[in-house]
Amino acid sequence: MARSYLKRAEPRTPADRRALEDRVREILDDIAANRDDAVRRYARQFDKWQSATFRVADDTIRAVERALPETFKEDFAYAHAKVTGFAQAQRESIQEFETEIEPGITLGQKLIPVAKVGCYIPGGKYPLISAAIMSVATARVAGVGHIIGAAPPRDADGIYPQTLYALHKSGADEIYCIGGVQALAAMAYGCVGMTPRDLITGPGNAFVAEAKRQLFGTVGIDLLAGPTEILVIADETADPALVATDLLGQAEHGPDSPA
Repeated sequence: MARSYLKRAEPRTPADRRALEDRVREILDDIAANRDDAVRRYARQFDKWQSATFRVADDTIRAVERALPETFKEDFAYAHAKVTGFAQAQRESIQEFETEIEPGITLGQKLIPVAKVGCYIPGGKYPLISAAIMSVATARVAGVGHIIGAAPPRDADGIYPQTLYALHKSGADEIYCIGGVQALAAMAYGCVGMTPRDLITGPGNAFVAEAKRQLFGTVGIDLLAGPTEILVIADETADPALVATDLLGQAEHGPDSPA
């Protein structure tokens, strides 16, 4: 069967990778040394964020909540219930125990939630609202003591409204309008009003992934998310709309998605 590509992502070269690593290291070193001043500078440069304030006010959250359509809120509630229900089942499947393997020698395991977590939600080209549920809401189910949510501004008004709503309803204690490498560095080092996190989570572009890799050790991370890949094997009985939906579900992650 002949193949034709509708879109084909170009592979990165080793030189691209080295340039990315060096640029991220430069930004992280700058923020570690100059803290809030550096974060504000990069927020202006990369996010076009001119405000001196990064934490989203409660009044702003309430205004967004009032403005969003009920259909979106219902869809969000459905997704939230499914994700948190599974997270709760996962948590209950892991049990604490103790066993005396020899007289006087007792071993076991305890479940101790992480104290302070920072959850990054990407939103540069495409807002990934579900990421708020999968990070903030699952941290809440796990019993994390304090959760920060961070997402880049959509425009001068701040975070994409649906993302802001999702962060709030998923259980974030504080929400910050900040994106990219500077967001992860701020959470790791404790800048612009944040307290340093024990763990940072969330997907993002190549810069975000590289920042997490370099920050590991200073702070814990969830994982290094790679490019999202998908292969659909279908015959003439497949529903074309469902096949397209499966592909689009991965292609939404960015213009260089292998899908």
